[in-house]
Amino acid sequence: MSGEHGTPSALAIEIFGIEAIPDADRTATILDFLRLEWGSANSLATAVLGSFPILLGLSFWQGLAATLIGLLLGALILAPMGVFGVINGTNNAVSSSAHFGVVGRIVGSFLSVLTAIAFFSISVWSSGDALIGALVRIIGVTPSDGLFALAYGLFAFAILAVCIFGFRLMLLIGKAAASAVTLLLLLSIPAFAPLFDPGYAGAGLSPGKPGFWPVFVSATLIVLSNPISFGAFLGDWSRYVPRETPLRHVMGATVIAQLLTLLPFLFGLATASIIAMRAPDYMASANYAGGLLAISPGWFLPLLLLLALVSGMSTGTTSLYGTGLDFSSVFPRLSRVQATLVIGSLSIMLIFVGRFAFSLVESITTFVTLILVCTTPWIVVMILGFINRRGYYRPDDLQVFNRGQTGGAYWFCGGWNLPGMGAWIASALCALTLVNIPGQFVGWLGDLADGIDLSIPAALVLPVVLYPGLLRLFPEPAEVFGPAGPRLTHSRKGEAAPSRAR
Repeated sequence: MSGEHGTPSALAIEIFGIEAIPDADRTATILDFLRLEWGSANSLATAVLGSFPILLGLSFWQGLAATLIGLLLGALILAPMGVFGVINGTNNAVSSSAHFGVVGRIVGSFLSVLTAIAFFSISVWSSGDALIGALVRIIGVTPSDGLFALAYGLFAFAILAVCIFGFRLMLLIGKAAASAVTLLLLLSIPAFAPLFDPGYAGAGLSPGKPGFWPVFVSATLIVLSNPISFGAFLGDWSRYVPRETPLRHVMGATVIAQLLTLLPFLFGLATASIIAMRAPDYMASANYAGGLLAISPGWFLPLLLLLALVSGMSTGTTSLYGTGLDFSSVFPRLSRVQATLVIGSLSIMLIFVGRFAFSLVESITTFVTLILVCTTPWIVVMILGFINRRGYYRPDDLQVFNRGQTGGAYWFCGGWNLPGMGAWIASALCALTLVNIPGQFVGWLGDLADGIDLSIPAALVLPVVLYPGLLRLFPEPAEVFGPAGPRLTHSRKGEAAPSRAR
């Protein structure tokens, strides 16, 4: 089934997995890429993350500062991660073979699986809670765990169905969601403006008082986690962008898409401050969706329900799609559809366990922070590797593991590349010891700076020092570089081992 000019229909099941997309099928535009990234984050789930500065006790203006810092820093770190898909025609986990080895790139696959499960769960939880809350106010249904479970199940299985069809249907939903959600968020201004007080003081924290900086940094990291969470996924979408597309356009589109998410972040921040003042019981129980419904004027309730439905589908599909694609790269015997079914079923189980068996706020805060700490040094190694290789890659050699082979330019030492793996492991472990989430998770060195979380500065700086140093100690073979050779280090003589079946 095809659309215009031979482009596959949105209702045709995607045939491609992690193999390089043929040039003839790479028909997505840079605007498609931007709208897909923007649409997946322009959602009620992002608004939930936007509410966390208030949940943690910051004032509105303090929360705004944390949001702006986290979003801008995250967008700049994320920007280069879309170029790998354009160059290699595959997802970022497979592209990471060039820097971690064709076996070592499973690190990226598992990081993306964990990230996707976290944000898929947030999407389903926020949309399901909004749906039930709206039904309570509109038709007076009695809320119960069974009703919430039914709502979560409906959202989760609808998202799973879209992901099975694949990229084209996801792109269609993303295009519609980007515009629809933006319109709905703009319509929220007259709904909530009369209730909003920018002077909301939060818990009365200030830079000169004890406890302020740990909370401020934690709030910033939660915002930062949203753009960083896309690091492993951008290649899922940019692999359909033609390879001749200027890379600066890809990076620019990434930054723009992330900065546009300031709208749902501000929606979450502003409405959370209203909930804290007018419906504090909801804030105390960390039920943002319930509090949002409690303060919404009656005329906005149907629009809020529509916002939950549309944005939940957009965010959930982009998260779960990447999960299935990456899982198929770890277990190449599974097709993309089979891998999506397996990991989708597991994700749905975890959604119910996380929602009904654990504290939702603590689960989200701890999980996304730990993922962020482990993903950030992986991203830094990828970016430094790209700079050192001058953007030169051998796409066919990236696929060795997926074909059940050994050898190729990126085989290194039994499929593992010591500089990339060493820098990532050391940086991630050190950063984990510096995590300080007040009242939830404190690493061994978490109190080193009077409770201020230093994990992300460590995750950013350590690989910048360690990776080039390890490249000098263990030079990479000349065949992984282009004619101009390495930019940051030197290479050693060597020839790529021929690819052989395992």
